[in-house]
Amino acid sequence: MTIRILPDEQAPADEQSWPEEQVLTPARLRQVFGAFPTGVTAIAALVDGIPVGLTANSFTAVSLDPPLVSVCVAHTSTTWPLLAGRARLGVTVLSAAQERACTQLASRSDDRFAGLDWHATEDGAVLLDGAGAWFDTSVEQHIRAGDHDIVLLRIRALDADHAVPPLVFHGSRFRRLEQPAADAGHRPAPRTPHPTGTQES
Repeated sequence: MTIRILPDEQAPADEQSWPEEQVLTPARLRQVFGAFPTGVTAIAALVDGIPVGLTANSFTAVSLDPPLVSVCVAHTSTTWPLLAGRARLGVTVLSAAQERACTQLASRSDDRFAGLDWHATEDGAVLLDGAGAWFDTSVEQHIRAGDHDIVLLRIRALDADHAVPPLVFHGSRFRRLEQPAADAGHRPAPRTPHPTGTQES
């Protein structure tokens, strides 16, 4: 997308000019970043046979060929170092019904998966049931970017349930899209997500 700057005479009459210098504090940055609504994902894998995971709303589709997505992880995360070396990582796009699961996975609890419906693939990627989409991925590349790492993930398999409304994060709050007339069912995560390059019949 190209950004087009309007000449002064075309600018809205009530538009205020930028201050000459802004103090870009972390609090102010978070506030303005929060104006952009996002979904929420859970990144998880088995570590010594135990499910370990974190949440990330900085999930982005990157490339179709090769199939890549990305997430951004803070350098202060104590969970990411446990996941970074795993052969496979599960990425679950959380549903509107999984607000509690999101809060739990983002907590400092010793057992973030207590009471949650999940399963692991043969390669150790952990996926949550009842979600909107699932990706079985492997780490392709780390890119250091300020106080975060941009992590490129190669998609190995994927699946989705488009009837499930997503969990939305906006303005530092969870929000929901307008519900469909009929409530979507609780669909288990796929045991083996559809490999990339194939289509479901």
